[in-house]
Amino acid sequence: MSRPPKCRRVEYMPELTYFKPAGVPVSELEEVCLTVEELEAIRLKDLLGLEQESCAERMGVSRPTYHRILTAARTKIAEALVEGKAIRVEGGHFEIVMRRLKCYSCGNQWELPTGAGHCRSEITCPKCAGREVLRINEQGWPLGCRWQRRERGRKLDSAERIKKG
Repeated sequence: MSRPPKCRRVEYMPELTYFKPAGVPVSELEEVCLTVEELEAIRLKDLLGLEQESCAERMGVSRPTYHRILTAARTKIAEALVEGKAIRVEGGHFEIVMRRLKCYSCGNQWELPTGAGHCRSEITCPKCAGREVLRINEQGWPLGCRWQRRERGRKLDSAERIKKG
């Protein structure tokens, strides 16, 4: 008996989940089902052009597992294109990677899915519409930020740097 598949980390949820050949009624089409994690594997490798090692790391799986997911996805897509089948994206064993954000104007914290289409400069606080928004970790500290400069003998954190301009 095999063990259940490990949850894969997915950064992008597709808005469009059905693709079909033009000019063929849906009732006459056979379908190929592509899982959400297979689509993520294609997105990371073929769209973003990442190496398999970093793709596997981002999805939270081993490199051989990532390779199997990618191969299955490419096989299904090739089958759909060559044999004129529709592609339905659904299901799988995955979890959406969320990013935690904090508004330094009002202190509001919230989560958004990674890859939701917003870059940091476009994100505004849903509570106060402020633009002083930073990504934070589980402890509430800004991600990727380090103490960078001293002022009057003490270090400034990223929130203070934003307020000072």
